[in-house]
Amino acid sequence: MPKRLQHRVRPLQLILLLSLGLVALVAGLFWSGRRGGEEFPPQADDSDAVAALSLGPSRQQDELERLAEGPASADRDRAAYLLAVQAIADGQPDEAMARLDPVRPRSSHIGGYILLAQAQAQNLAGNDAEAQDLYQQILQDFPEDPLAAEALYALGEQDPQLWDQALAEFPRHPRSAEIALQRLETQPNDPDLLRVLSTHLYLENFTELLDRRVSQHRERLTPEDWETIAFGYWEKTLYGKAGNAYARAANTPRNLYRTARGLQLGGERNRARQRYRILIQAFPEAEETATGLLRLAEMVDSPREAIPLLDQVIANFPNQAAEALLLRSQMLGELGSSQSAQQARQSVLTQYSNSDTAAEIRWQNAQNAAQQGNLRQAWDWAKQLLTENPDSEDAPQAAFWIGKWAQGLNRRDDAEAAFTALLQRYPESYYAWRAASFLGWNVGTFTTVRSLTPTVRDLAERPRLPAGSDLTRELYALGMDEAAWRRWQMEFPDPMNPTVAEQYTEGLMLQVIGDYLDSLFMLSSLGWRDDPEELAEYEAFKAEPAYWYSLYPFPYREPILRWSEARQLDPLLTVALIRQESRFMPKIRSVANAVGLMQVLPETADWIAAQRDEAPPTSLTDPDDNIRLGTLYLDYTHNEYNNNTLFALASYNAGPGNVDRWISRFSFNDPDVFVSQIPFPETQGYISSVMGNYWNYLRLYNPEIQEKLEQIRDE
Repeated sequence: MPKRLQHRVRPLQLILLLSLGLVALVAGLFWSGRRGGEEFPPQADDSDAVAALSLGPSRQQDELERLAEGPASADRDRAAYLLAVQAIADGQPDEAMARLDPVRPRSSHIGGYILLAQAQAQNLAGNDAEAQDLYQQILQDFPEDPLAAEALYALGEQDPQLWDQALAEFPRHPRSAEIALQRLETQPNDPDLLRVLSTHLYLENFTELLDRRVSQHRERLTPEDWETIAFGYWEKTLYGKAGNAYARAANTPRNLYRTARGLQLGGERNRARQRYRILIQAFPEAEETATGLLRLAEMVDSPREAIPLLDQVIANFPNQAAEALLLRSQMLGELGSSQSAQQARQSVLTQYSNSDTAAEIRWQNAQNAAQQGNLRQAWDWAKQLLTENPDSEDAPQAAFWIGKWAQGLNRRDDAEAAFTALLQRYPESYYAWRAASFLGWNVGTFTTVRSLTPTVRDLAERPRLPAGSDLTRELYALGMDEAAWRRWQMEFPDPMNPTVAEQYTEGLMLQVIGDYLDSLFMLSSLGWRDDPEELAEYEAFKAEPAYWYSLYPFPYREPILRWSEARQLDPLLTVALIRQESRFMPKIRSVANAVGLMQVLPETADWIAAQRDEAPPTSLTDPDDNIRLGTLYLDYTHNEYNNNTLFALASYNAGPGNVDRWISRFSFNDPDVFVSQIPFPETQGYISSVMGNYWNYLRLYNPEIQEKLEQIRDE
């Protein structure tokens, strides 16, 4: 994983509507390799065949037929293949074979696809012998390519030895996982089958398979096996199990750190402290040791014990010295050394002025000054933060409050300039929405947003895969998403240590199989790196609109639009809430038993349906049924609070009783102040996350706001 990513823990793991909705996918159909030697044609992204896929259904069909009937070319082969795929999906094998007949597999850059499609069409037509011959030709022409796993899978249904070959030669291919799962039904504890499945993190029962491997074969597992198992647990956020597994892996800095951190998160504090000390002693100069020292300093029994640990960080790890200094100041404060504590905080500002920790101190100072009524001083601290720490997490918030405080100081021109600068510098921030609202843009306020009906355009941008082979990129560009994902499983060289491009590609590929939960985490954590070259690569991706579409996808578009209209809710508010609640995972279930896309409690679904005289829930894991009842309840929470979306969201998250108490306690003179006063950090974060999502969907999918942002970017 990236340098920082290996230390961080996922939140509710934190893109593009990957399926173009134009080409039906047939499982296992889209795999190929090259015989080698022939030059690969220009990228499919720029081809006429891909351009045809962006047309409406009837025009798309006409354009693909025109290309397929044209002279021999890469685009002719692509169009013929896409039409054949559609014919197979429609149960028309003769049509598929006729489409593929002009294409010569041995001279086509997608020859493997052609052979596999021909085999599938022959199977569909009942010509099993012809299909078998085509699969054998694939094995002969592409023996080492992932395409061979598709052929071995098909042929192995009659010859089990060929399934053995697939498991041995292509263990990371999804077809091998299918084979292993089938065999596991009769051999539930087979060690070799469980070993193969230990790398297929996308499986729904993945953690159960890891548990079984550990419980049944603990004594025969190697350190390498334990590291694979630990990585799987870590990725699934089972940190306690991950820590215990990493404890049996080889002693590397990362493994030792994750052992300690996993045990700490799993509640085994004494063992965690012991492991942090082992890390510190074994690898005193490793980057992980700096983080380990900081973690240990927070866990020891007294401030006096913590200070020497922090001094080690300050002396030996300049990149994390600022954080250690701030912790040191807190420890000194607990010991009653207020002057020394203040000196330590001041050292952060003078010696590490550009650090995130310095930004944190400046923002605390700004908030303290504002609470004391000294808006000028608060404004000065926030301005200093923007100057010294423009890339910190606190910068967008500081930029917004510069505008708010300028208003309080009757400096309206300065306020307008601050809000405009925020939109230019931090257009993806929740605070950009608040700034746009203050500037009078048609983006709604907390009291008007529910009833807005913004235009929601169809998705127009799809990213190019930044990693993967030419064939994988070809498949993805042609809308053959599942095929691209299958090939990528064989091409992803080191999932534990991905490059920026590989992590981005993995994030896109996870959406292909509907795993938005892990996908959005991979994409949102792309910048958790320290290396300047990697950060520059991330910034280049971030500058492209396609990255943001991948980070704010719009699956389940039709039911979201339909049910939002039925409830008179802004559809972008609905999708924003779904992204926060479930990350678009329809079967997800919380510890409180909230279910599905909008995390609806079964008893709440029954109650609200009865209240509104609607049909009771049929299945809350069904996207349409969940959105039907979730929007019904969101409408109810809005009605309860006079269409105030701030209160409605707070009620959705924390319950109406808490919201009523907060309203009584804090009043509602200023919504931004009200949010900052909510005593539940989770609810504070929930409101800013949902409305931040809302803003990003608005700026990406609404042409009016897109145009306004383009205008101020050009100023």
